[in-house]
Parts: sequence; structure tokens; C-alpha cells
Amino acid sequence: MDIFSVLTLTGGLCLFLFGMNLMGQALERRAGGSLRSLLGRLTASRGAGILTGLLITAVIQSSSAATVMVVGFVNSGIMTLRQAVNVIMGANIGTTITAWLLSLAGIDSGNVFIALLKPSSFTPVLALIGVIFYMFCKNPKKKDTGMILLSFATLMSGMETMSGAVSGLRDVPSFQSLFVMFKNPAAGVLAGAVLTAVIQSSSASVGILQALAVTGQVTYGAAVPIIMGQNIGTCVTAMISSVGANKNAKRAAMVHLLFNVIGTTVWLSVFCIINVVFSPAFLDSPASLPGIAVAHSVFNVLCTLLLLPLPGVLEKLVNWLVPDAKQPEIQSELDERLLAAAPIALERCREVAVDMAQTAARSMKEGIAVLFEYSPEKAASIREKEEKTDHYEDILGTYLVKLSARQISEEDSGQAAKLLKIIGDFERISDHAVNLLESAEELRGKNLAFTDRAISELKQISRAVSEIIDLSLHAFLEDDLKTASMVESLEEVIDQLKEQMRTHHILRLQQGKCSIDVGFVWSDLLTNLERTADHCSNIAGCVIDMAYHRMNIHESLRNFRNDSEDFRENFEKYAIKYALK
Repeated sequence: MDIFSVLTLTGGLCLFLFGMNLMGQALERRAGGSLRSLLGRLTASRGAGILTGLLITAVIQSSSAATVMVVGFVNSGIMTLRQAVNVIMGANIGTTITAWLLSLAGIDSGNVFIALLKPSSFTPVLALIGVIFYMFCKNPKKKDTGMILLSFATLMSGMETMSGAVSGLRDVPSFQSLFVMFKNPAAGVLAGAVLTAVIQSSSASVGILQALAVTGQVTYGAAVPIIMGQNIGTCVTAMISSVGANKNAKRAAMVHLLFNVIGTTVWLSVFCIINVVFSPAFLDSPASLPGIAVAHSVFNVLCTLLLLPLPGVLEKLVNWLVPDAKQPEIQSELDERLLAAAPIALERCREVAVDMAQTAARSMKEGIAVLFEYSPEKAASIREKEEKTDHYEDILGTYLVKLSARQISEEDSGQAAKLLKIIGDFERISDHAVNLLESAEELRGKNLAFTDRAISELKQISRAVSEIIDLSLHAFLEDDLKTASMVESLEEVIDQLKEQMRTHHILRLQQGKCSIDVGFVWSDLLTNLERTADHCSNIAGCVIDMAYHRMNIHESLRNFRNDSEDFRENFEKYAIKYALK
């Protein structure tokens, strides 16, 4: 094997790894909605958990990445350790699909129809279709489909290049002796584990083994232990990702390692016994590409069947190996490991944003309540909720920016932008709740009081603000365009209420019924209530924006108010409902 063959092999390996990585990313974007629906099944039965792990791994073409996500799920509290065990079992089966795709390169037949199944026959057609879709289609989903086809063509071209580069090794004595050494099961397991740990992908390392199999020097006796070792080597990625995570996340990574170590130990022992006692002739025969795919699948299915009845045992074992910390741990709401699958990370962002929205809404309602009935407990609760929404805005903003910087679908990008806009409005609502509390404390501290007429008006606008909070929250949670339209109508009524109340207060000042000090507090209250309604309008505007696929909230709201019959009808209804008596 000369220097040019080495360069060809290196180039083929690079194309292969690049194509596999690119195909995984494109598949992930194309299947964004499916991944989000899979997320909802993670907490279901054992069978659903295994199926979820299998499908997610099949989509992103990497059991390592799938397990890293599982570590992130556990670290974020989305998934329990018992559920993680089931998903990891499924991921180990899902990763075998890649080997089956690559085994198509081993098809060798004079039959025209069978030969058409060989990648070298259909890959150019896929590449042509992929280029057309990617370069000439504007639809993001079609572009992603084109990228999937192109990356698959790149992957298979890399596989063909590697196979061609190493084919000359079949007659090299040192290469033959290398695989004679790997017939020692321990050496084979070690080689598979080290190779996979270095490239951090069992799918890729199985592909490299399949490429070497074309030399005819890789026997089944050497290939099977290597495949077993590859399953152990793939655990390195998850173990690294668990550094800095909480105890349960570390346990999830440990489950992956124990699952593969126990499976390898048991079935390697069975393999060695069969080899010694029966010495099957097929173990000395050259391994084919489909044969390696079969061995990979059978081994992973056998590991799952072996440990399927024992999830509780695995859980107890990792709890013993990774004991609880003496101090309670802080659970991370958003885990960067989830960024490996953008649709799932986005779904987690939405869940956290929902919690933030509900916290801000409760905070504002408590802020309104404290104006009429103050208590230290309510005051502490409002300030605690304001700190919580501040924290949510910080972590969500940072996380969404990182997510948006990745290659994600246009739909996911729009959802991320919507959340980035909305979280700022919910955070400001909780700030206004604290401002209302401070106004209530100022009234108490200075022994100030409003007139009965002012209190009646304050209760009226407070009821309107409470309703607009409920409407905007519902519009956000349900993406409800009809409710969003009601928010816009009520916000306009609240603006008018504020102006009327300000005018009435000036009249009371002129009549000597109110003091200047009370006037300052009154003005602050009206400003905070009216601005809360403005933020509710912004939230509803984002919902309307997304419905019409626009990113200009002011234009959306202006068009909506000018063109919507519902807006006018709702405005008249709310104007009557909240009219000052």
C-alpha cells in the first residue's frame, strides 16, 4: 500500500465521516416535528421508551448523540432514571440501522435489478436529485431533503473510496497477521473500543470495519469481538457529557456503560465457549458487509433481551456506584446536551417559557391583590416570583441564542425568535407586579389613602388587567389567534380607561379631594397597569405574527386593528364591560 493509497483512504474516511454527520443534522431538521412528538412519549411505558430511543437514534444516526440527549433529559428533570434505561436500550438497537445502509455497498450480482441496489448505481441519481432540491427549491423542507440525499451520496462515496483504497491490502502479509491477532477476543474488544472512543461514533466505526472487510482478511471470528468492543467505546461520549451534571445524569451515562459492558461480557463469554467447544467453520470465513450488519444487529438485540427484564437491577447498581450527594443538587432547567437535537431543545425551551409565563401571570395578579389587601406573605411571594422570572429570562435568552446559531429548520427558527420576544414581555410583567407592590407599601408607609371613587375606578381597571393577563397567557399557551384578537381589543379599552382615570384624578385634585402625594402614587399605578396591558399586547402580537408568518409585530397589529371585524366587536364589548360608572 503506497502513499497515494493512504491519501485516498484518508480522503475517503473524511468524506464518510462528514457525510454521516451532515446526514444526521439534515435528518434531524427534516424530522423536527416527529422528534417533538417523540419527546411526549419519553415518559410512557417501557416499550414506548425503547421505541423512542430506537427512532431518535435512527433519525440522528448516532447512539452516542442520543445517549447524550438522555443525559440532558435526566439532568433537566424531564426523564427519570428508570425511563432513561429504556431509551438507552432502544438507542443501542437504533444505531444498527447505519450498518444496514452501508451493507448495500457489498451487493455483487450480474442481475441488473439487483445491481441497481448497489450504491454506486443509484448514488449518482440521488446526488442529482439532491442538488436540484437543495439549489433550486425555496421550501426549507425540500432543501433539507436535498441535503439528506447529498450527504447520503457523500457518505456512500466515502465508503466506496475507502473500500477501493484498502482492497490492495488483501495480499499484504502484515495486514493478514493483524487480523489474525484480532481473533483473540480480548484484543478485538480492545481494538473496537479504542477506535470507537477516538471517533466517538459506533456507526462510523462499524462502517470502517465494513470497508476493511472488502479485503477478505476480516473473518467473523475477528469481526464479532471488534463489534462488541465498539459498543463499549461509544459510551465515552456520554460519560464525558455527564461531567458537571447532577447525580441522576451521571447515573444515566453509567447505565449506558454498564449496559454495554455487561452485554459484552456475557455474550463474549458465550461466543468464546461456542468457539472453543464447537469451533464453527464460519468464524474463519471472510466477513461480508451484510454479515457485519447482521452481527451488529444481533448483538445489540441480544444485549437488550438480556437486560430488558432487569431495569430495576441496573437502576440499583448505578445508584450504588454513584451515591447521592450529601447536599441537595440544583437541577438545571435547560441542558446544553439537548442542543444535539434542536427540535427537542426547542420543546424544552417552550416548557420552561410556559412555567415562566404562568409565574409572571400569578405575580401580576398578586400585585393587583396587594393593592387592596396587603400582607407580608404576599409581598415576599411577589418578589420571589420576580426573581424567578428574571432567572428564566437569563437562561432562556442565552439558550435560545445558542440554539438559533445552529443549523435549524425555518419553522424552528421562527419559534425560537417568538420565544425570545415573548420572554422579555413576561419578565417585564413581573417587574410591574413589584412596582405595584412598592406603590402599596408607599401608601402604607406614608398613611395615604385614595377616595372611594378612586378605589372603585382602580378596581375596574384592575379587573380589566387581570382579564388581559388571562387572555394573553391562553393565547401564548394554545397559539390561539382568536384569543389574541381579544387581547388587542381589551388593550385599547385599558388605554382609554387610563386616560379617563387620569382626567378624573385631576378633577379631584382641583376640588381638594386628593393630595399631591396620593397623585404621584396614582400616576405610578396607572402607568404600571397600562404598561402591563402593553406587554400583553406584545405577546398576543407575537401569536398573530406567527399565524401570518411575519416578524414585524407593529405591522401585524396595525393591519389586524384596521382590517379585523372581530377587533371592533370585541372592543365595543369590553368598552361596555369596563365602563367607569
